[in-house]
Amino acid sequence: MKIIFAGTPEFAACALAALINTEHEIVAVYTQPDRKAGRGQKLTASAVKQLALEHGLPVYQPLHFKASTEEGLAAQAELKALNADVMVVAAYGLILPQSVLDMPKYGCLNIHGSLLPRWRGAAPIQRAISTGDLETGVTIMKMAAGLDTGDMMYKTYCPISPEDTSASLHDKLAIQGAEAIVEVLRSEDALQQYLAQREVQDESQTVYAHKLSKAEARIDWTQSATQIDRNIRAFNPWPVAFIALNEQENLRVWGSVLSDQPAQGAAAGTILAIDKQGVHVACGDQKAVCLTSLQWPGGKPLSAAQINQTQKLTVGQTL
Repeated sequence: MKIIFAGTPEFAACALAALINTEHEIVAVYTQPDRKAGRGQKLTASAVKQLALEHGLPVYQPLHFKASTEEGLAAQAELKALNADVMVVAAYGLILPQSVLDMPKYGCLNIHGSLLPRWRGAAPIQRAISTGDLETGVTIMKMAAGLDTGDMMYKTYCPISPEDTSASLHDKLAIQGAEAIVEVLRSEDALQQYLAQREVQDESQTVYAHKLSKAEARIDWTQSATQIDRNIRAFNPWPVAFIALNEQENLRVWGSVLSDQPAQGAAAGTILAIDKQGVHVACGDQKAVCLTSLQWPGGKPLSAAQINQTQKLTVGQTL
């Protein structure tokens, strides 16, 4: 089949790599315009663009597809002229109007990192960890105009372990997403069968995964130890949980585990102990969390042993 692929970050690049290894013809790759990144703020191509160029695939980077502008209409016409059988979308980042969704013969398929209709939206992996879900997965859906509202065609399942961060869970789901889209597109007959058997989402089960903000990554010690640990794992690698040292500087928290350190009677945020496991801090439920990796401003993330050596923190101190 003739496939258009649209995606931007590493999650999408994993799926594109899998599709490149099939017998399908990838007629075009759509990705976000290059963005400034890193300390030097150099224009950097997306993970998807870099992979596409390595394999000699044509790359398109329109700003949008809005029919209200000349450039949007031109982008639509360009896509339509590709005459694709199907368009695969994974973390693309641009809104596709209904006219674009209808252009390929079999429409547009989306690879979404959750078990829809739970966790529609921008941050499904992070919200699943933060909420304490025991399981997530990938849903392949036929795209509709709403936000992740399309009919569900195929699902994979992935347990969430107590050690999972958003980074580790992202990598597991990226692999599952790649395998899932290859399965759905195994052949034109297989695709037709999956489309015929697709399932409408139950709107009563909808939960939205709202976009992450840096502000919510600030640790609130009045929360339970379990919730604080979940948030630290959910916000790794972005925006990274933090403790405010002063108005300008933050102490970033990259890792944690639940602690068995006694915390009865200790004020929330009090350092109870510092040992080879890490920094044990009292939480709002009279239990403790152990911070295992910390990063001071201008420094690198430190392990528990390195934190102990710095002697920057003291038992009894309130964070």
